[in-house]
Amino acid sequence: MLEGLKTVARQAGHDRALRGLLIDCKRLLSERGEANSVAIARDLVARFGALPDDQQASFFERLSRDFSPDPQAVLLGAQAYAREPNASNLARLTHVAEPPRQELLRRINRLPGGTSSIVAMRRALLTRVARQPELQALEADFLHLLSSWFNPGFLQLQRVDWNSPAQLLEQIIRHEAVHEIDGWDDLRRRLQPDRRCFAFFHPQLPAEPLIFVEVALLPQMPGAIAPLIDKASTPLKPDQFKVAAFYSISNCQPGLKGVSLGNFLIKRVADELQRELPQLRTFCTLSPIPGFARWVRAGAVIDGLSKSRQERLAEARDAVAMASGGDLDRWSSAAVLRALPDAAMQPLTRLAAFYLALQSPVASGDPVARFHLDNGARLERLNPLADLSAKGVKQSLGLMVNYLYDLQKVEAHHEKFTHGEVAHSRALASLL
Repeated sequence: MLEGLKTVARQAGHDRALRGLLIDCKRLLSERGEANSVAIARDLVARFGALPDDQQASFFERLSRDFSPDPQAVLLGAQAYAREPNASNLARLTHVAEPPRQELLRRINRLPGGTSSIVAMRRALLTRVARQPELQALEADFLHLLSSWFNPGFLQLQRVDWNSPAQLLEQIIRHEAVHEIDGWDDLRRRLQPDRRCFAFFHPQLPAEPLIFVEVALLPQMPGAIAPLIDKASTPLKPDQFKVAAFYSISNCQPGLKGVSLGNFLIKRVADELQRELPQLRTFCTLSPIPGFARWVRAGAVIDGLSKSRQERLAEARDAVAMASGGDLDRWSSAAVLRALPDAAMQPLTRLAAFYLALQSPVASGDPVARFHLDNGARLERLNPLADLSAKGVKQSLGLMVNYLYDLQKVEAHHEKFTHGEVAHSRALASLL
């Protein structure tokens, strides 16, 4: 009985905290609240951080419902603009159509550390949107504002090296999302003179990297990841630097998901490297294909192909099915993949070419491919047995791909991709 009373009391306390938080929101939006916004916003952020998960969910629901535009005011404004589409009516319509919660977030943002608080709020919100579609409009407001506040014009590019603050180096280790960093020795190798690491920072989050990219300076385009991340390898001399290979891009802020950062980062880094090392002639990636194995297991289907391409795709699919006995899980180790005969590896590589060149333009295409191709890269070369780590085998069946960034053609390639066409090399074309 005592435990039950404690639970009831705890719930009552949470309900009071939620009510207090909503009162703070209304106070912050009031005329008086605008003058005292810093103090009120500080209390609001503290109250939100103290809420348990279920009460945070309730807060987002109330924010979505109670801080939306007035439908009647929007209707009247739209009708007035339809009758007289002048600047005054458009301004009035824009004002009444904007959700009050956007102004609420702006006022929170005035608080020292407010930007970081809003990023944290969105991180909490994103964990719920898939289960609660009624929160999508609220999520759109967060994304709209953060996309403006994290405009690339506000971001600062910094090189990360072994002399960077220890706190920053720890974050690089923690946030590396593509090829795990195995401690300080591994990180030290990735920051040697034949390697580069660059990160974007925002003035309001000066000690927190938003996204970072790792680059290997090489004599030629790489065909496997293991030599690039071998912490015992010997650094190359500068006269061997001909190629800059981007081999890992990691986002550090889950609350900024969907805010375009990586595409601007690659272009800025390429420009920076070209100024520092004029001898560099090739800018490329060595990238995973994280959706490939899943697509093959799902039947390797692509709609809308010509008859001849459908036949080649079916032929490659049948050859892979025969070689694996109809069970790709048999190819679940590096040793098995190394032992595959050409009769199995060649159709597997062809399937990867079809997947990247012809499936990438649709929303279900490989996310890494879509990122680079939309960024203006060209699909250049497929590399079998390039990533034999457990993750590489599971997701990509050991394959990796080079995307080429021709700095003179990125805009043209981006334009092609927006129209559903993937720029690719002759070597890739021969597989299709």
